[in-house]
Amino acid sequence: IVLDKTGTITQGEPGVTDVLYSNSTGEAQLVKTAASLEKYSEHPLAQAIVKYAEQKNVQLVPVTGFAQQAGRGIKGVMEGKGCFGGNRRMLEEKLAAEGKTPLFFACDGILLGIIALADRVKPTSRAAIEEMKRMGLEVVMLTGDNARTAQAIQKEVGADRVVAEVLPQDKETEIRRLQQQGKKVAMVGDGINDAPALARADVGIAIGAGTDIAIESADLVLMKNDLLDVA
Repeated sequence: IVLDKTGTITQGEPGVTDVLYSNSTGEAQLVKTAASLEKYSEHPLAQAIVKYAEQKNVQLVPVTGFAQQAGRGIKGVMEGKGCFGGNRRMLEEKLAAEGKTPLFFACDGILLGIIALADRVKPTSRAAIEEMKRMGLEVVMLTGDNARTAQAIQKEVGADRVVAEVLPQDKETEIRRLQQQGKKVAMVGDGINDAPALARADVGIAIGAGTDIAIESADLVLMKNDLLDVA
């Protein structure tokens, strides 16, 4: 059984996991700066930080001169200071091993702190995968994540094998590869880019009512977004 990670094993949207700040900054200042900047960004990580600030009742401040650089970060001026938010390779490696993405925030060249985010595993995913293994199924997790992040999630849920850094268009190829080894393959997914893989599998299972195209391509449609239903 092949499980697509994002939206199937995990919630499919990132949430804040860690807020690391210096004593001179404090959590409120870091969250205010981060969320005020990120409010102007369309990125899913940005939306997660804004949502976190709302939960903490942090008041946002206006930003001028907002700009973003793809794959690097964002910047703008708030309260008279030039502020920046983005990634930093060094700490990325440590947190990536835990399946997290760190974002750094600084104003006037002084680091305020780091906010880490991760796509969280659904509460029932581990139990569902244990049940599948008891049924004698080999459980393979498919993900576009880098290998270290993928291994962190594999460890958390107990999948037998993980295939990482798979491009959306290559999911179907992975299913075919398993079939060529003489295996009967069931595939579980929820998204548009799962459709060819769902169609290729011996049994395609769309989960959580999925997208229309996933429903069209699947043999089985499960209305609830819960892997236990798959078992």
